[in-house]
Amino acid sequence: MDKNEIIKPENLVYAKPELMNEVPMHYCPGCSHGVVHKLVAEVIADMGMEEKSVGVSPVGCAVFAYRYLDIDWEEAPHGRAPAVATGIKRLWPDRLVFTYQGDGDLACIGTCETIHALNRGENITIIFVNNAIYGMTGGQMAPTTLVGQKTSTCPYGRDPEIHGYPLRMPEIAAQLEGTCYVTRQSVDTVGHIVKAKKAIRKAFEASMAGKGSCLVEITATCNSGWKLTPKKANDWMEENMFPFYQQGDLKDTIEER
Repeated sequence: MDKNEIIKPENLVYAKPELMNEVPMHYCPGCSHGVVHKLVAEVIADMGMEEKSVGVSPVGCAVFAYRYLDIDWEEAPHGRAPAVATGIKRLWPDRLVFTYQGDGDLACIGTCETIHALNRGENITIIFVNNAIYGMTGGQMAPTTLVGQKTSTCPYGRDPEIHGYPLRMPEIAAQLEGTCYVTRQSVDTVGHIVKAKKAIRKAFEASMAGKGSCLVEITATCNSGWKLTPKKANDWMEENMFPFYQQGDLKDTIEER
């Protein structure tokens, strides 16, 4: 097999999505964000929405998302991405509008904007990356930190009598009248990556069809914040996060609308 035969399209096994720019990523090695970025880029290209997609990224590890995906982006103040996305979608209803948010941004400072945008049934998709810690600012406790999980601000583990209980945002979103599709996925294995991609596409298509609000949570790792290797971080997530943040669809009323 010569060199020219190796690079023939029929022999291609994997390639970087065309919508992803040629720039070094700032994410830590082993971080889930890179995989989620890839899936979003692939889905947008598969839908042929390259020229009609608008992403909204606020403060957090994904603050530089606009550097990586070659689509239109709007930067939002901390926690306000759903409000910004609402304005964009109402102004340009033919656009695919989505937010890309972490747990501190969405489930803490942005809880109000998130809940009300979902409850209004805005035709946007919220992609929520939940790694149960504040990764960008030094590993502090997040609203999604598990009971007993240690962080820099709860070094003895999260104590519900002091810190309260972790928030399960999809379970809350599923109770809202305005949501049509709410799901929780992960990207730790090939099988889970395939399911996550299908979920993102389903949400994007529902948004474009005017079915209502969609929330796609990606249960993710933060091996730097957790102080684990990428392999051990995936194992820890499977053993500790998956039992509490159960994977799968929580609400699907797309066909009913």
